[in-house]
Order: sequence, then structure tokens, then C-alpha cells
Amino acid sequence: MEKVKQKEYKVRKNYFAFFGRQLLLIILTIISLYPVFFMLITAIKSKEEYVFNKFGFPKALALNNFFEVFIGKNFGQWFVNSIVLSIGSVILSLVLAILASYALARYQFKIRDTILNFIISLMVIPPVIMVVPLFVFMSKIKLINSLPGVILIYAGLTLPFSIYLLTTFFRSIPQAIMDSSYIDGCSSLRTLTSIVMPLSKPPIITLIVVNSLWVWNELMIALIFLQKDELKTLMVGITVFKSRYNINIPLTMMGLVVITIPMVALYLFGQKYFVQGLVSGSLKE
Repeated sequence: MEKVKQKEYKVRKNYFAFFGRQLLLIILTIISLYPVFFMLITAIKSKEEYVFNKFGFPKALALNNFFEVFIGKNFGQWFVNSIVLSIGSVILSLVLAILASYALARYQFKIRDTILNFIISLMVIPPVIMVVPLFVFMSKIKLINSLPGVILIYAGLTLPFSIYLLTTFFRSIPQAIMDSSYIDGCSSLRTLTSIVMPLSKPPIITLIVVNSLWVWNELMIALIFLQKDELKTLMVGITVFKSRYNINIPLTMMGLVVITIPMVALYLFGQKYFVQGLVSGSLKE
């Protein structure tokens, strides 16, 4: 009888624990999603309605905010600038990271571990510390107010994490696969492009998603190194909608909705490989 009661007690305890965890997850989800909800409902309000009803649902949809965003000053150019910076920096960083990671993972030389440890240590350095030396250097080589200059900066800032992730994954690829390619007469470059890269799809897509999100949302570097109005990115240019004398919060929120859509689409495209890529290389062969 006592065993039956103990069993029933454990079952009830497990049920309470399960519902407690679910309740906690629901609360955390609501807290996480509320800013998105606030942004969406504010984006479809008129300026006047937002003043009197900040947190409620709109009484009438102010869809003209969407068109005003695109009519706004240089918005199309800012959108193109963000696309160019994201694609350019991600591709450059990815190419350099693949080549460097392959060498660090598969070639044996004396200072290999020292180089990798140094690269990993760069991940803890905040970009704000490098702003002044970068600005001085870019001024000397005349790349201030230049998209290629900012692409180089973004690629350099995303390179340490990219090398770390790819090196970890490349080391997890069985050596037997590599040896078989060499026996078949493949060069190192052919082995990399024909065998290693196809096997590395999860971490590569993960890097594309993570680095694109960071570059797209980055503000400080773009604000400092792209000072001309026609060279601004969306994150910098969106502040034009909110000036000292003309605060139009709904229009600003609609701009944020528009610039969020491409990154949401990119994440949905790569979510299949995202988690797999983050844990890639965590298991030894």
C-alpha cells in the first residue's frame, strides 16, 4: 500500500514539475515576443492614435506608413547598402575562414595551436576598442566613406568566430575520408572543395546566418565609417525617421519591420542547419 502511495506521489510530483516548466516557458516566451508584438501593432498605427493609445490594438490600420517608409529619404539606397555590406563581408569572411580553418585543422606545423589560440582570443575583444585604430588606419589608406572599407572591417570582426567554428568541425571529419581522397589523386584544394565543404554544410550555413544577422544589425561601425547620407545602412538611416523636432514612432517602427523581414527570411531558410551547425564538431570521431 505504501509503495502504491509513493508511486502516486511521484506521478503527481512529475505532473506538477512538468506543468511548472511549461508555465515558465510560456511566461518567458511572452516576455521575449512582446517587443515584436509592440513593434508590429505600433507600425500600423497613425501618429495621432499612438499618442493616445500606445499599447492597445489600433482602431484603424495606418498602412500608409509602409509606403511612407519607402518614399522616405534614400531608404532604397540604404537598403541596397545593407545588402552589399552583408553579402560582401559574409562571402569574404567565409572564404578566408574556410581556407584558414582547413589549414589549421589538417596540416601539422609547430605554431598551429598558438595561431588558433590567438585567433580564439580575438573573440573576446569588443569592437568598440578597435574603433580608433581602425579609423586612423582607414583614413591613411583613404577608405573612410567607402563600402569596401567597411566590408573589410566586418569581415575581420567576424573572422575569429568563423575560423573557430569551422576548425572544430573540420577536425571532426574522419581522417579516413581525407586519406581516400588523397589516394584517388585529389589535391588539397580539390579535397577541400569536393569533400570537406559539402560535408560542412551545417556550420557554413550557420555562419552565413549568424554573420549576416550581425552585419545587418550593426550600428557603431556603419555610423562612424559611413558618414555620407547616401552611404548609410538601414540601421543608421532609420534614425532619420526620428529627429529632435519630428518624432514619428509608428513610422520608425514600420521601418524596423521592413528591415527585419530579410533577416527573418534568412533565418527561416537556414534554421534546418542552424542548431546542427552550432554543435558541429562537439563530438570526437
